[in-house]
Amino acid sequence: MNWQSIRFDWNQVRAFLVTAEEGTLSAAARALGLTQPTLGRQVTALEEELGVALFERDGRSLILTPAGLELLEHVRVMGEAAQQVSLSATGQSQSIAGPVRVSAGDAMSAYVLPKIIDDLHRKAPAVRIELIASNQISDLRRREADIAIRHVRPTDPALYARLIRESDAHLYASPDYVRRGPMPKSLTDPGQARFIGMDPLARMIDFFRQNGLMVEDRNFAFLTDSSVAAWEMARQGLGICVMGEEIASVTPGMVRVLPDFLPIRVQMWLTTHRELHTSRRIRLVFDHLAEALGGKIG
Repeated sequence: MNWQSIRFDWNQVRAFLVTAEEGTLSAAARALGLTQPTLGRQVTALEEELGVALFERDGRSLILTPAGLELLEHVRVMGEAAQQVSLSATGQSQSIAGPVRVSAGDAMSAYVLPKIIDDLHRKAPAVRIELIASNQISDLRRREADIAIRHVRPTDPALYARLIRESDAHLYASPDYVRRGPMPKSLTDPGQARFIGMDPLARMIDFFRQNGLMVEDRNFAFLTDSSVAAWEMARQGLGICVMGEEIASVTPGMVRVLPDFLPIRVQMWLTTHRELHTSRRIRLVFDHLAEALGGKIG
């Protein structure tokens, strides 16, 4: 089919693109902030406009037809162009008002950023911070966030990154757990001590062992994919947890344990898209975060 000769409705094309990438109407509707019936109508309207079926149903999943696969190649190019236009338009904005999406880990979002965001609101009350609290790395190219706080330096040349802080992570427990135990006897003999692990467990055990703490599978009585949940379990006396100094410093009462455990050096990178960095409101938020989270190192 000669796709170039067809005039597309971008809303319908975007509905098709996100549905193809997400695999289900429900997931695509969540990604676009639409109701599932609305999204379904847009996809159906595009199929009627083209006169072809773009998807086949397989249970709850949708599978692209040959025509859908062919169209997908073309609309991905359109989608990338639309994202570039959005980035450029946002980058040229000189208004100190509007939304700025900031992505950070869940523990950073819960324990450190609220005060920083409150201070920013006093400085720029017309800027609305949309905080994405997730341990998954947001895709800045696809505008999942405008600014990301990461522990690794991005390799994408389209991104601007600044190293704003280096800190250490240690092992902590509540005073109640330290009193009741069981506590580790030493780095090489953790005994029956209980640790709170982050998923996946095998990686966590390997990580501890590389740092000299010879834990076993049996030492991990609790496992979670949430840093906030792990820290709260430690605060309530369930076991020992590894956490960064910036979190521990704002959590009164937690006790650092096993001082011989080598501190884990953690970098903090503040990252945004190079074009977004020219937006006054995004630059304002970026600079405020950089100053509040540590400023220059050295």
